[in-house]
Amino acid sequence: MLTEELLSQAVAELAARDDDLARVVTRHGAPPLWAREPGFPTLILLILEQQVSLASARAAFTRLQDRLGTVNPTGLLALTDDELRAVGFSRQKTGYARHLAQAMVDGRFDPDLLPAQDDDTVRAELIKLKGIGPWTADIYLLMVLRRPDVWPAGDLALATAAQQVKGLATRPTPQELVELAEGWRPWRAVAARLLWHHYLSNGRGA
Repeated sequence: MLTEELLSQAVAELAARDDDLARVVTRHGAPPLWAREPGFPTLILLILEQQVSLASARAAFTRLQDRLGTVNPTGLLALTDDELRAVGFSRQKTGYARHLAQAMVDGRFDPDLLPAQDDDTVRAELIKLKGIGPWTADIYLLMVLRRPDVWPAGDLALATAAQQVKGLATRPTPQELVELAEGWRPWRAVAARLLWHHYLSNGRGA
């Protein structure tokens, strides 16, 4: 699991290895760890973050939190679809959130078991859930479980930042991003943080 100390070590190693990443560190400093708490609330926030800005997702989550007090499966399931849409869930995300909550209530999914599992197993367990795709699974691995070598190749902000930092003519495809990141093993999750740090430091992601 990445810690602040290990993050600092990995940033130094990547900067020594890659001049473009070194320029990001020189310009913006080391990236934050961006750690998130494990469990149901974070998974709900990740569902809300799919295909929308971080700010609007956080606003919807805050309204849900204000409504429930504690964001938990039973509380969410007690809300009607209209109540969920009123706090900012789309019809589709309402279904995803209900599916996740019901899976936990039924005992079909337990996020407390994920830390003991390897990356591929965690990804497979998460993707079994309706509405949890590769991007959401990778972000959970990267920010919650803080695995050091996860690479969310489907992330558009990451692709945009890679294009800018690497001076590419076009935004790389997910497959091109995978190939680009090969040289950053075993710290691809740290390279992702550096690229997001560049992206956010240049006024993006609002």
